[in-house]
Amino acid sequence: MTTIATAFNTLPLSAAMLANLESLGYAQMTPIQAQSLPVILKGMDLIAQAKTGSGKTAAFGIGLLNPINPRFFGCQALVMCPTRELADQVAKEIRRLARAEDNIKVLTLCGGVSFGPQIASLEHGAHIIVGTPGRIQQHLRKGSLILDGLNTLVLDEADRMLDMGFYDAIADIIEQTPERRQTLLFSATYPVGIKQLSSKFMRNPQQVKSEAMHADSEIEQRFYEISPEERLEAVTKALAHFRPQSCVAFCYTKQQCTEVVDHLTAKGISAVALHGDLEQRDRDQVLAMFANRSTSVLVATDVAARGLDIDALDMVINVELARDSEIHIHRVGRTGRAGEKGLAISFVAPSEAHRAQAIEQLQRAPLAWEPLSSLTSKGGEPLLPVMSTLCIGAGRKDKVRPGDILGALTGDAGIPGAQVGKIAIFDFQAYVAVERSVAKQALSRLNSGKIKGRSLRVRIL
Repeated sequence: MTTIATAFNTLPLSAAMLANLESLGYAQMTPIQAQSLPVILKGMDLIAQAKTGSGKTAAFGIGLLNPINPRFFGCQALVMCPTRELADQVAKEIRRLARAEDNIKVLTLCGGVSFGPQIASLEHGAHIIVGTPGRIQQHLRKGSLILDGLNTLVLDEADRMLDMGFYDAIADIIEQTPERRQTLLFSATYPVGIKQLSSKFMRNPQQVKSEAMHADSEIEQRFYEISPEERLEAVTKALAHFRPQSCVAFCYTKQQCTEVVDHLTAKGISAVALHGDLEQRDRDQVLAMFANRSTSVLVATDVAARGLDIDALDMVINVELARDSEIHIHRVGRTGRAGEKGLAISFVAPSEAHRAQAIEQLQRAPLAWEPLSSLTSKGGEPLLPVMSTLCIGAGRKDKVRPGDILGALTGDAGIPGAQVGKIAIFDFQAYVAVERSVAKQALSRLNSGKIKGRSLRVRIL
């Protein structure tokens, strides 16, 4: 058994980068970093199979920063992501990693945001672009983005981009990049489209795979056999029995999402749906409410839930088993992160038995089946989240910053800082979580007072 070196100082990185990694609290490499960084730093192409939360962003982030010339203000690295949330997250991480170097500019180019300011930012020059395929393509057509000086191309969550129908857009973008670039492809699963992309656009790619299985100590899985008509009630029973503070319930279709949300809402449980048909603005709102703990249950399709960065998720419910056992492993891997124990509940109708068998084979361990009757309500209050979200009718474009909102709440509205939760600011609106008990007070005070010297419309979601 050869042991892989896991200290960052075993890599050929600059002293400044190593010092920065240490200050960021990166002591040891995660398995995917230890396997992929030596390959990336040699300049080779790479296909890495890794899931969200494996440390892959830092792996390609450190890799793409290595060859960057800060004095050349052109795009030297391009990262393509499936969603705007993921692009924002990746850009944030790369900015933290880039602190070792002076003045490295990272710019996000995503849809759902106005085009003009992006063109202006591109004219000032950026070293690294992180964005979604559709918008990157638009900038290439307009000539506002030029990729002649590109060293590194990264496809992050490539399988999800293909699921979302981006194959042609990705191929079109790659054709406009220099031949001598390095291409890094990260994907949780390995569908046919990825094989096509790699055979067409990659040079002798090295393959690494981070162990996808979760340690059993982290995640407990329970399976319940149900009849199809029991499905909705089974979800309510599981929530009443386990009473999670935050839970993602996975559905196969958006119609199923809607049915589950309607059923839970009728039972007094706070739930919101996340599926591919949501407008960007509604999606931002749903994610902000879930991340700030003002809604307990997020009911989502697999496509919509990709790239979600949710810490400390108590429970995952598979309303219906995934059609692909690898996707099941993924869904389940969203709970029990950061060393906390997670719980995954799966409901299986007789017609889905073969999917359960496929999961059993992939996990190489028998599934833990329990009778549905073992789920009993613990009584007590309906599942109400601890926080409420206030939506403020102004955002980043109005120069509203988190401090302005916090100041208005703790100053004029007189709410203790400890009762204020996450603040999320988007282009034209902002969301702030406050404890449920003070939400009405906060609302009336903010509506009668001012934020940044302006009276803004505030409502409770």
